Amino acid sequence: MTDEAAPASLLLKTATGTGWIIGWRLATRALGLVSTLVLVRLLMPADFGLVALATSFAQAIEAFSWLGIEEAVIREKDPPRKVYDTAFTLNMIRGLVSGAVILGLAWPAGSFFSEPRMVEVLMVLALVIALDGVENIGIVDFRREFAFRKEFQLWILPRLAGIVLTLALAAMFHSYWALIAGILAQRVLRVAFSYVMHPYRPRLSLQAWRGMLGYSLWTWAISSVGLLRNRADTILIGRMLNPAQVGIYSVGAEIAALPTTELVLPLCRAAFSGFSAGRHVEQTPGGTYLRIIGTMALLTLPAGVGISLVAEPLVALAFGAQWAQTAPLIEILALAGTVTVLGSMSATLFQVHGLMAGMFRIEAMALLLRVVLIAAGVQAAGLVGAAVAVAVAMAVEQGLYARVTFRQFDLRPGDLLRATWRSLLATAAMAIALHATGLGWHRAGAGGWPPATGLGLGVVLGAMVYVAVLLASWLAAGRPAGAELDALALLRRLLGQAAARLRAG
Repeated sequence: MTDEAAPASLLLKTATGTGWIIGWRLATRALGLVSTLVLVRLLMPADFGLVALATSFAQAIEAFSWLGIEEAVIREKDPPRKVYDTAFTLNMIRGLVSGAVILGLAWPAGSFFSEPRMVEVLMVLALVIALDGVENIGIVDFRREFAFRKEFQLWILPRLAGIVLTLALAAMFHSYWALIAGILAQRVLRVAFSYVMHPYRPRLSLQAWRGMLGYSLWTWAISSVGLLRNRADTILIGRMLNPAQVGIYSVGAEIAALPTTELVLPLCRAAFSGFSAGRHVEQTPGGTYLRIIGTMALLTLPAGVGISLVAEPLVALAFGAQWAQTAPLIEILALAGTVTVLGSMSATLFQVHGLMAGMFRIEAMALLLRVVLIAAGVQAAGLVGAAVAVAVAMAVEQGLYARVTFRQFDLRPGDLLRATWRSLLATAAMAIALHATGLGWHRAGAGGWPPATGLGLGVVLGAMVYVAVLLASWLAAGRPAGAELDALALLRRLLGQAAARLRAG
């Protein structure tokens, strides 16, 4: 395989896997929305609040015990059985310990939140977390072999069954226990399906613990610091302002982060497998890294800048006038989010190549910087100051990741610019066009457009300008190999597969 074809081949596999993961996230959101619309008519708000509080508490404890065992197996070239057995045993221990901690804290948590019903709910959730530890570690091969279609099936079928059970029980008993039963059923079915869909049968063993635990402890440290970094803004805003301001900021941050959560994170999950495959054949990862970022920039740059441009009419239509404070936060945070693909992909590359100490230092510096900047920003300008502080902290973090990545893998800033300049140019043209027509970055009524009209016209005009400038610049450059050609190749393959399925049908 030529040097040019190798990154393209891995990119195609990575992009296909990303499609399945994004499909899972979209399906989950759609199913969640439908079930919520039904459940709000069957249950009381207090029921949702109780379950949300209990699950958030349990998930926080589970997150702090994350070891990255699956990733440790994926990055092995040809892992022997003892690696799988050790991974299963460590996961089982982690699940039992996390479940025991949640169980032990159930009564104090119920007392702290003045909610005695929370104790029994946490007892069931402790069982759910423990069950997670006995999932068949063999299914990690789905990611190793780019079989993301099987992983999609493993996720979606238990999810569907859990929703059906939840709706049926809620209709019969009108109790919050319907939500808990659905969560438990989904987890039980997923564990069962993991053994049905993969032939591996675990044995208890810790033979390979030395090599695996070193990587996993670094993963735990990094994930813990990352969790604190991601929660620093809401914690500080809640401490310095009030819960209502936390709610406004949280909604704005969630909307602004949509390109990251729905595009970048699925890409990173698939890219981990791609980088691992390249590492196993001793392929230099720089080319694949640049090709993936260049291709992903085709989507993330216009998505992030586009959300920022139309934040005002989007908030007015989706949330109403009482959420008007959210719009400027979205404008700031969505712009900052356009660069997260750089740091996220670098972090994925670091994990694959075991550069955990450097990754931990960057995450720790990012946490410290974010805390200092947010505290100063809130003090100076309230929520807008917090958003600016987070944006600056994000930019610095991405810059640190880029600097270390370029040095480690012999890349130059010019290489990145060559991979993304057409996307940057097209995105800038889109922003100029929308701002000049009053469809972007205008306060309510300033552009003279009603919210619905302004949002619709802004999306259509922005897409047209972006695609036109992108294609024109690509053709003017002589249709070079890169992001555009990779995207077209992937599109042709997907259309060919769809046509083949239709013919077979």
